[in-house]
Amino acid sequence: MSLSDFELEVMQLFWETDETTAPKIHKIIAQRRDVKYSTVKTIIDRLEKKQSIRRSRTQGRTIYYAPIKEKQTVRIPLIKDFINRVFLGKSRPLAAHILEQEELNLEDIEYLESVLKERKKDLT
Repeated sequence: MSLSDFELEVMQLFWETDETTAPKIHKIIAQRRDVKYSTVKTIIDRLEKKQSIRRSRTQGRTIYYAPIKEKQTVRIPLIKDFINRVFLGKSRPLAAHILEQEELNLEDIEYLESVLKERKKDLT
């Protein structure tokens, strides 16, 4: 499944809230950029059509939506595509970039060390 940048931004909000309405999504996005409610509603309709979100319930005339797709289901193909386009399919330069260029705190480094340790176990 492919999502536009705007669709992905809206999906992020659904993942953060678990269940919400189109007006609430619009309110959050409108704080970041000038966007009409109808544009946000169109994106929500597209996400529903792509089976990324679903109508979870109604309260009066208000429709609540909830995510169907989990973050990882969406992230994995996007990250693989990014690695293919930017790093020619090689993940090592991406890992090196993160370690060398990104601001990592001790907790981040310890987490990465634990991931590497687990990955190393899987290979032996």
